Parts: sequence; structure tokens; C-alpha cells
Amino acid sequence: MLQGSLVAIVTPMFEDGRLDIPSLKALIDFHIDQGTDGIVIVGTTGESPTVDFDEHCLLIQTAVRQVNGRVPVIAGTGANSTKEAINLTQKAKDLGADACLLVAPYYNKPTQEGLYQHFKAVADAVNIPQILYNVPGRTGCDISNDTTLRLAAHPNIVGIKDATGGIERGTDLLLRAPQDFAVYSGDDATAMALMLLGGKGVISVTANVAPKLMHEMCVSAIAGDIVTARAINAKLFALHQKLFVEANPIPVKWVLAEMGLIKTGIRLPMMNLSAQYHDALRNACASAEIL
Repeated sequence: MLQGSLVAIVTPMFEDGRLDIPSLKALIDFHIDQGTDGIVIVGTTGESPTVDFDEHCLLIQTAVRQVNGRVPVIAGTGANSTKEAINLTQKAKDLGADACLLVAPYYNKPTQEGLYQHFKAVADAVNIPQILYNVPGRTGCDISNDTTLRLAAHPNIVGIKDATGGIERGTDLLLRAPQDFAVYSGDDATAMALMLLGGKGVISVTANVAPKLMHEMCVSAIAGDIVTARAINAKLFALHQKLFVEANPIPVKWVLAEMGLIKTGIRLPMMNLSAQYHDALRNACASAEIL
């Protein structure tokens, strides 16, 4: 079972919006050196809505080859079209991904039965471990706990990234889910609490800029070492908050550029971080001792 700090890695780009593959390779090596437990490629933080199918596949292929078996690679393959999600998931399997992350269909707002049939269709079609991704704040679509638990019975559906930030909701899932079904946090600010309750890790934005600390916090929280987990999380908490002063991944790409790890490229409709937030991000980085 995958566990720990799974980074929702950014997609480095040149200033003109072209993919910066050399920087992605270097960033992957940086994460593995810093202790990151898994690479989640082409998720929301990886600007999946603005990469085309060929770029999507190139990014997955690059991650798989660069990681070279050192940590698991989880490919974002969700879509609001079931057929497209199946095609992307099959391609990720063919390219050697270890698992896939499937976001709830966005904008078209299916019913709970529609969600169940969508995810079941993907799981039936492609034999690869699949993690559901519930982020209603961005998709306008909420996978209920009851629907999640129905899907947990499928052998290819192994977990969920719960980005609701609701501890009550996460607790309900943890109490009712099968033992081999993993609940991962998708909300950095509440990730420690969810892990202390039994969550298996976090698919993290903060880990992009503070991978070592996020790994250490996850190790402590999963082991039940509350004192250590709280101390590390306290250093990270300003980042958990300020990395969302504008829509993700705008702030996190700005910090990575400040760290000298990527260039400043980002694709429209996203834009570079507004100047009014620069000092807040620098202060948050100082709290975590990363700048």
C-alpha cells in the first residue's frame, strides 16, 4: 500500500509555456533525494487541464523513466468524459505508472449513480491500482462517502484522495472502509490530523517546496508520534495556508522559481503570482526554513 508524502508535483514550463522536461527530471531527483515517498504526475498541481493528450503522456513517460523504480509513480488520468479517462488510464498503464489518480468528473455534475458507474467503468477497463480523487471545491462534484465505499469493493480501486478538508468526513471513511482501502489527505492543512486518525498519507502541494519536512511529518503521524508530528506541522503550517492565497498551482510555482528549481512559466488562464502576495509567501517559506 502506498503511504507517506506523495507530492502532487508541478509541471515545469518555460516562460513561453512549453514543457520544461529537463527541469522536471531534476525536480524528480530532488524529491527522491529529499525523501518524498511517491510522485503524482499530471494532477491538478501539474496543470492537467491545460496539457494536451500527447503532453500528458510525455509527462507520465518522463516521470516513470526518471524515477526508474525508486519510488511509486501515480499518474493523474481523470476526466469528465468516461471514455477519455479510460484512454488516459490505459496509456498510463502502458507507460509503466504504478497507479492512477482519477478526479471526479468536473463541470457536468453527474449523480452519485453516475459517479459510481464512471469509476467502475474505468476500473473494469484497466487493470491498474486506482485512487479516487474528491475535490468538490474545484470540480463542482462531490463523491459521497457511501459512493466511495461502494467503489472500494472493486479490486482495482485501492484508495481515495479526500481533498474536502473535513475531518468528520475523513473519520467516517476510515471507520467504514475496508482495511485494504487507503484514505489519503488532499488538504495539507488537515493532513496531519487525518493521518493520526488512520490515514495513509497525503497527496501534497506543500511537499513541492518542503519535501523533507513533509516526509518526516508523515512518518511521525502515521507512526502515532504526535509530539514530533505536531512540531513539524507547526513549521509547515504557514505554507499550508499561504500556498493557496491564489489558485493552486500559482503560489507553489512562484516559490519553486524563487528556490531556483524551476523557471516562471505557467499557462493561461493561470498567471504568475500577484506581487501583493510575495512577502506573505516569503515569510511562510522563512517559517519552514526553505528560503
